[in-house]
Amino acid sequence: MTWDPVDTPSQQGKVFVVTGANAGVGFFTAAQLAIAGARVILACRNDERADAAAEAIRARVPAASVSTLRLDVSDLSSVQAAAVALTELPRLDGVIANAGVVHPPRDREVSLDGNELVFATNYLGHFALVTQLLPALERTPGARVVMLGSIAARLTRSALDDVQLERSYDSWTAYAQSKLEVESFGFELDRRLRAAGSPTSALVAQPGYSVGGMSPSIAGVNEPSAGKRFTDSLQGLWAQGKDRGAWPVVRAAIDPAARGAEYYGPRWLTRGRPVKRRPIRASTDPAIGARLWAESERILAS
Repeated sequence: MTWDPVDTPSQQGKVFVVTGANAGVGFFTAAQLAIAGARVILACRNDERADAAAEAIRARVPAASVSTLRLDVSDLSSVQAAAVALTELPRLDGVIANAGVVHPPRDREVSLDGNELVFATNYLGHFALVTQLLPALERTPGARVVMLGSIAARLTRSALDDVQLERSYDSWTAYAQSKLEVESFGFELDRRLRAAGSPTSALVAQPGYSVGGMSPSIAGVNEPSAGKRFTDSLQGLWAQGKDRGAWPVVRAAIDPAARGAEYYGPRWLTRGRPVKRRPIRASTDPAIGARLWAESERILAS
């Protein structure tokens, strides 16, 4: 099947939640789903920015069904409150786990719950959210979870033995390992859903190398300076706008031909049309996935 990212099938009547949808790939993912007719819930930490993103979508599509929900994925109490609200929905067709720290702190920091901040934000909060939303997802035939991975996961040799980076921390390792955790969880989740005979599936998508300076200007959402436009355009051979970075995410969420445990990304790895790609071995290793799941449950129970 040929997939056209600018002419997607109608999503009328479907409901999606996108975390971190106030900016970047998350915003463009939410906008593309709304344009296709879906009801989209922008789950964001900052109310003002979430409202600006919702207004930007409505400005383009006045009939868009867009609402906001407060969610700070680094704060487990916020995750719990958001999960309770979302569980009350009569249907939930998809969860797009997009929110995250893109530029980690230089020194190790911890969340309100005492977990390493990048791990807590990029991975653990989404693990907690998704696992709590499984009953709501399973009430909706064909529901999907899409975990947002990264090409950075390809550049780490971590076996996820030190998820909190207590033995050694640097910002690059924190980011790359968190994205490996996200991908590993996505594939492990789908294995468990298949084993349980669940109608829900889990997929992983990565947006390539997507930069703000090559993205459309959106008032209140993406307003790059002329300097950033210029410097980002110099990377045009290997970079793309974040609107295009959303393409693999949207395809994983709504392509009728997509199946659980599939991995979507740009054709040329960092840029290009969205295609099914082969994930790295570490992210699909069942032993690593099972160990990460068990450790995540232990942390959440402590």
